[in-house]
This record gives sequence, C-alpha cells and structure tokens, in this order.
Amino acid sequence: MAGGASTYQDEGGDGPIVDINVTPLVDIVLVLLIIFMVTASLIVNPGIKAELPKAASGEEIRTTLALTITKDGRLHVNGEPRTEEEAKALIRTAVRANPDIQAIIAADKAVAHGDWVHLVDIAKLSGVRKFAVGTEQSK
Repeated sequence: MAGGASTYQDEGGDGPIVDINVTPLVDIVLVLLIIFMVTASLIVNPGIKAELPKAASGEEIRTTLALTITKDGRLHVNGEPRTEEEAKALIRTAVRANPDIQAIIAADKAVAHGDWVHLVDIAKLSGVRKFAVGTEQSK
C-alpha cells in the first residue's frame, strides 16, 4: 500500500488488534442499570406493609420525635404545646432513651426560615443526630 503500512490486519493476520471491544462495557452498564432499578424501587417503597400482631404486654417505643412550629410561632413536641425549655428537656429525655431517635421537623408555610433553623439547632444541641423534614404531599 502506498504511503505506509496499515496497522489493521484481517482476522487471519498477526498484526495488533486495534478494535475496541465494547462487550465488557455493555455488561458493566447493564449491571449498573439493574442495581439502580432495584435500589430505586426500594427507595419508593422502603418498608413492607404488614399487619403486626397485638400484644397486651408490649410497650410503645418511639423511634421518631415530632417537632412542629405553628403559624403563630408556638412549639409542639409530639403534638402537645411546649415551651422551648420544656421541649429541650423532652428531647434530651427521648435521646437518652433512644440515641438513634429521628426528629421530624415541620413548620407552617408562614413561619420564618430563621425560626425553623432555630428549632433544628435546639434538636441538634439536645443530641438528635437524624432529621427529616415534615411535608405534605402535593396533589
């Protein structure tokens, strides 16, 4: 061939292989896609719905702590109105009983952002390490 030799050889040749083998790439991408699909379905449906049996001797164990600020600025802990000092004491007690307790913090739309951040600080300083934001699903 004029101008130089080609590095590409026919299948019977002994030259270097310069084609890219995309089969391993496709395999890896498909495995990642399957992993993504499985984990996405677990995120959408995080728990298994089951009707648990009733027991007379069972105790209620709180795994969440509901902290709410109303439109007029009142603080509620687990649905009951509390002062800031009472809330701090209740949160500390709940953290001592269950160090992995999660605080669900909700506030009215009219509440100032600074008040919501202050409530998060109260929970953090009282020992809560896990947080969730309470929202309402839009229709």
